[in-house]
Amino acid sequence: MTNYDTLAKRVLEGHQLTDKEAISVLDSPDDDLLPLLHAAYTIRKHYYGNKVKLNMIMNTKSGLCPENCGYCAQSIISKAPIEKYSMMKKEEIVAGATRAAELNAGTYCIVASGRGPVNRELEIVIDSVKEIKSKHEHMTVCACLGLLKPEQASRLKEAGVDRYNHNINTSAEHHESITTSHTYNDRVNTVNIVKQSGISPCSGVIIGMRETQQDVVSMARSLYAMDTDSIPINFLHAVDGTPLGGTDELTPFYCLKVLCLFRFINPSKEIRISGGREVNLRSLQPFGLYPANSIFIGDYLTTNGQESDKDFQTLKDMGFEVDLEPLAKEPITV
Repeated sequence: MTNYDTLAKRVLEGHQLTDKEAISVLDSPDDDLLPLLHAAYTIRKHYYGNKVKLNMIMNTKSGLCPENCGYCAQSIISKAPIEKYSMMKKEEIVAGATRAAELNAGTYCIVASGRGPVNRELEIVIDSVKEIKSKHEHMTVCACLGLLKPEQASRLKEAGVDRYNHNINTSAEHHESITTSHTYNDRVNTVNIVKQSGISPCSGVIIGMRETQQDVVSMARSLYAMDTDSIPINFLHAVDGTPLGGTDELTPFYCLKVLCLFRFINPSKEIRISGGREVNLRSLQPFGLYPANSIFIGDYLTTNGQESDKDFQTLKDMGFEVDLEPLAKEPITV
């Protein structure tokens, strides 16, 4: 039996998990879940104490995407009945930021479907961010607009974008099983462009897309190597009408083990429980905050989230505190 507390102590001393240790976390007996969560919490508490960052997402452009990602209701191959609309006006995007501020969400995420932003869309985002920053000086603004060119990243940085999200989604080995309209390296390249522009990089994964445990380990290691500041972990919310519709591989216990693994491999990073937590973690959602230190509140892109008051009640009941500090490059060790 793995001594998870000892493993957590070694991680805090700089140890990187071996493949055998990483798989043992994912493959651990269900009876070991509480000791595993406690060990992951030891690492999380070291860097983040009992604070939880709140994020809110705004889907500023829905559908109309030429990519063929098998999980996405907005892709060109999806038959899911979703609302489709072109880029929102600046006023709508800014109003979303005000709503996020009212909910104590420290990070506001501006998301738009598509391969990458065209000039008109980029200009709207830039104008929106400038106004948001003038009204909410300490709010972290994150953009997620697809593949970026260096000059686009530079302009977003100048406008005040603090963070840019571009998920790797899955492992390099599994990528072509999920999409063929862009490569895994296309995604990694965008993250590197973001880093070079001085914007904080955010990149994460989607768990439950018929990947292997070794794929999951590879994802966690890739994000460690990329040195991303924030790692959103989505659990597939399979949507009818997409190629992955009907996929149902996850259990709440396994989802929690995945969160623990990512904390062990990326000990100092913001780990954010993202889309699909409500349908996959279900009644065990609160336990996810032992390894993770960040969640989304409100709805996601094309699926509904949990009512915000339930999330706030969970935080209160578990003794967690909302983290309202502005974005910092490195976590503060508690």
